[in-house]
Amino acid sequence: MMGIEWLRPGAFFGSMIYALIGVGVFWLCFVIIDKLTPYDLWGEIVEHKNVALAIVVGAMCIAIGLIISAAVQG
Repeated sequence: MMGIEWLRPGAFFGSMIYALIGVGVFWLCFVIIDKLTPYDLWGEIVEHKNVALAIVVGAMCIAIGLIISAAVQG
């Protein structure tokens, strides 16, 4: 049973730092992929309502998140 071990300051702040690093790496990956594509992903999804592209980008975001999660967890 885990109890309240996660409330220790070291564990809590370590988790917060890993979360911030994960979000930063995720954002960086999204920006790189956005630059590699021939059009603006965000504009295409939001302004032109491209549902197919939104599904592909959503799947890509889930995949990047899983990779980052596995890397952080070790």
